[in-house]
Amino acid sequence: MGFKVAIVGATGAVGVEFMKVLERRNFPVDELVLLASKRSAGTTLDFKGQPHTVTELTHDSFAGCHLALFSAGAKISREYRESCVKAGCLMVDNSSAFRMEEGVPLVVPEVNPQDAKRHKGVIANPNCTTIIALLALNPLHQAMPIRRVVAATYQAASGAGHAAMEELKDSTRAYLDGKPFTPHVLPHPYAFNLFPHNSAMLDNGYCEEEMKLAKESVKILHDPSVRITGTCVRVPVLRTHAEALNIEFVRELSVEKAYELLRKAPGVTVLEDRAKNRWAMPTDVAGQDNVFVGRIRKDHSQPNTLDVWVVGDQLLKGAALNAVQCAEVALL
Repeated sequence: MGFKVAIVGATGAVGVEFMKVLERRNFPVDELVLLASKRSAGTTLDFKGQPHTVTELTHDSFAGCHLALFSAGAKISREYRESCVKAGCLMVDNSSAFRMEEGVPLVVPEVNPQDAKRHKGVIANPNCTTIIALLALNPLHQAMPIRRVVAATYQAASGAGHAAMEELKDSTRAYLDGKPFTPHVLPHPYAFNLFPHNSAMLDNGYCEEEMKLAKESVKILHDPSVRITGTCVRVPVLRTHAEALNIEFVRELSVEKAYELLRKAPGVTVLEDRAKNRWAMPTDVAGQDNVFVGRIRKDHSQPNTLDVWVVGDQLLKGAALNAVQCAEVALL
């Protein structure tokens, strides 16, 4: 059986990755509909070697569609949800619009695939930092329950979209050429700089990104006993997020056992060379489906606690790949 598939936000960084992932995974696409704003309509993009013209998103765009992959922001997702679902089309949404809504499954297929089958027309794709962290955390949690996680994340420009990636390139060129540059996409100079994550600051002192990591992880794991705190930082990397996770368990989990679990875990690759002080880096992981882990060690300051280094491609497992995997679980 083939499917009529729509991509909303087709010209964006994640939209382009949707097409690449669908093609690479041989998702049974009979017809592909590329949707974007009026401004982007008329753009031509290739899928399986054939040009496809982007058309303007309207409330009638989902007629006959079986699947719509959304990555056009929460406002658009909320506006077009009813039209999509009423058309009998499964909406897999990459925005924050429905992640914490009761009854909407929030899914990482390696963690809670059963939730995808319980959808009522909408599946929410988790935040990229959440997905990347949980690929490493879940196998450990299943073997030895996690009590608390302290996360420090180093997040790439891709998390803020294609325009932020271009701004990083342009600002870097300007910096090296000694020319002035005024940022327009991000709030601070980006070349050779880093700053706390640019999502909205909340009254509790956390930014939205940090609270997403905490709240979404609990929902996906179905375990409110897991406590998570984080500090999210935007770093001048194009498309791959890194995370330093300090993980406290209810009882001791050995370093050896943690390595054993993660080597067998789906979607995870262990990469390191201790003798050369060599661990997974964004340059290793960009374009890779798996999340890469390493540098597992005991926290000498706290019992029953391990430190783990995790790196994942934000546009792939952190976004497009995870969304397509959700569709595979729900439809195939």
